[in-house]
Amino acid sequence: MRILLTLLGKDFANLRRNRGALVLTFVVPMVIIYIVGLVFGLGRSDSGPTGIPFAVVNQSDNPAAQQLVAALRAEKSFHVITEFVHPDKSTRPLTEADLRPLIENRRFSYALVIPPDVISETRLGLHLKILSDPRNDIESQIVNGLLQKTIFSHVPQLLGQSLQARAKQFLGSAQLAEFNHAVATALAKAFGGDPAEIQHNIEQGSLGLDRLSAANPQPGDGQPGGGDIFSRVVKIDAEQVVGRDVKSPAATRIVGGYAVMFLLFALSNSAAAFFDEQNAGLFQRLLSTPVSRAQLLWSRFLYGVVFGLVQLMALFFAGHLLYGVDVYGHLGSLLLMSASVAAACTGFGMLLAAITRSVEAARSLATLLVITMSACGGAWFPVSFMPEFMQHIAKFTLVYWSIEGFGAVLWAGNSLGQLLPILGILLGITVVVMTVAVWRFNRHPLFG
Repeated sequence: MRILLTLLGKDFANLRRNRGALVLTFVVPMVIIYIVGLVFGLGRSDSGPTGIPFAVVNQSDNPAAQQLVAALRAEKSFHVITEFVHPDKSTRPLTEADLRPLIENRRFSYALVIPPDVISETRLGLHLKILSDPRNDIESQIVNGLLQKTIFSHVPQLLGQSLQARAKQFLGSAQLAEFNHAVATALAKAFGGDPAEIQHNIEQGSLGLDRLSAANPQPGDGQPGGGDIFSRVVKIDAEQVVGRDVKSPAATRIVGGYAVMFLLFALSNSAAAFFDEQNAGLFQRLLSTPVSRAQLLWSRFLYGVVFGLVQLMALFFAGHLLYGVDVYGHLGSLLLMSASVAAACTGFGMLLAAITRSVEAARSLATLLVITMSACGGAWFPVSFMPEFMQHIAKFTLVYWSIEGFGAVLWAGNSLGQLLPILGILLGITVVVMTVAVWRFNRHPLFG
C-alpha cells in the first residue's frame, strides 16, 4: 500500500511541475466557461440579440407611421438608423436610394421602407417594404419575427385607418360618418363612454385591434396559425439585396467560420512542434550549417501558409461536393482570401510558440485563444446575440475578419476592389503578429 501511495505522490508531483498540464486541466476550462458566459450574456436579466443595425426610411406623413418608427426604436434588439452620415459627419435623412449600397457595404443588413401609400383608399391593409442581406439565417429569422411583432402589436391604428379608407371609397364621406356615428352611439350605450370621443377614435383607426393583436399569437411564437388575421391585411414587399443567387445558402453561411476555426487549431499545433524539434536537437544541427535563424522562421511561416491554404481549399471543395457551395464561380477571389487568412493564422500560431516556453503551455494557450476567438468572432452563432461590449470585442479577433472575408467572397460575390479593405486588415494582422513573433524568437531560448 505504501508503494502505491508513493507512486501516486510521484504522479501528482509530476503534474505540479508540469504547468502546461495544470493550466490545460483547470485554468483553461474555467476561463472558457467565463468567456462563453459573457458571449451568451448569462449574467444579463434579458436575453436575445441586441443592437442589430436596422435602417428605417419613412416616406409617409401619417402619424401612425411615426408611431411605428418609435416602436422600432423602443425594441432593444434594434439599433434604428434613420440618417445618412457624410464623411464630414454631417447628416441628412436616409432615402430608399441609399439603402441598397449601404447594405452591400455591410453598414447594416436590414432596412424597412414605409412608403407614401402605407395606407391606400384602393387597397385594404398596409403596404411596407423590407430590404435585407440574410447572410446569417438565425439572425434574419429573428429580425423578421421581431419586425412583424412590432407591426402587429404596436401599430394596430394603421389597420384601422386602412379599414376606414377602404370604407370611405365604397360608402362616401357622408355615409361613412353616419356609420361611424351609429357605431359610436351603440358602443357608448352598451359599454359607456363619450360617443363623440369614441367616434373620433374610430375615425383615427382605433377599432380595438390592439386587443385583438394581443389575443392572437404572433408569427414566430411557435403556434400554428399565429397572426393569420394580420398576414392577410399587411402587404410586405421583401427584397434580398445580397446573396440572391447563392446556390446553397445554409452551407455557404457556415462553412467559412468552421473552416477558419479548424485551421487555427491545426496551425497552432504545428507551431507548437517547434518545441518537439528543439527537444530532438534539430535546430542545433541546422544552425551549425549555413542556415540562419531568420530562414528557419520564414520557412516555417511559408509552410504554414501553404498548409493552411491547402486545408481551407480542401474544406471548401468538400462543401462544394457535399452541399453545393459555389467554389468554382469565385475560385480566384477565394484563393486570395484563403491565402490571406492562412497567413494571419500562421502568424498567430508562431506568436504562440514565441511567447511560451513549452509545448504544453503553447497548446493550452492555443486552446484558450482559439475557442475564445471562435465564440466571440461569430463562428458559432451571430455576433448580434452577444452583449454590445462583446460585439465591439469581436471586431478585434482574427476569426471575425476571416468570416467577413469568406462571406464577402462566397455570399456577396464581391470584386477584388471590394475585398481590399478586408484583405488589408488580414495583412495588417499578419504583419503585426509576425513582427512580435520574430522579436520574441530573437530572445527565446528555443534556438539556444
